[in-house]
Amino acid sequence: MERAEKHEFVTSLNEVLGSTGVVVVAHYAGLSVAQMTALRSKVREAGGSVKVAKNRLVKLALQGTELEHIADLFKGPTLIAYSDDPVAAPKAVVDFAKTTDKFVILGGALGSTNLNADGVKSLATMPSLDELRAKLVGMIQTPATRIAQVVNAPAGQLARVFGAYAKKDEAA
Repeated sequence: MERAEKHEFVTSLNEVLGSTGVVVVAHYAGLSVAQMTALRSKVREAGGSVKVAKNRLVKLALQGTELEHIADLFKGPTLIAYSDDPVAAPKAVVDFAKTTDKFVILGGALGSTNLNADGVKSLATMPSLDELRAKLVGMIQTPATRIAQVVNAPAGQLARVFGAYAKKDEAA
């Protein structure tokens, strides 16, 4: 990489890291190309991205962002996975880490909050934004359904009472 390319890479990564919701840092030494491709596709499906870059360039890109506090995680062969959804990237990375022991999660950041490996794993167990939205819509729709049932219940009871009196008159 030439000097201009490095500067452009650092600038673009700085913009991405400044606007992302969550960043996960992991060691990837020993992974095959197929495993890396599987990781990238899994994170991409979840709505995130994976970058492998020189640690020095990533540390430069972190400067001036609220993620600057995770710069000490970049030692050895590291990669970063990030997404706007605070749960998407951690969930995909933790699921991938279960399949191989060569992939080690070091930690990450959720905004200005520093996360260790256990913090990333606990973040991965939370429901995603789409799941939370679905639950919220379900909770909003449920009261409307119950109101309709309560309003219709007295009319149904009256119909059953009238039906019972009609049957009683026919029998007599």
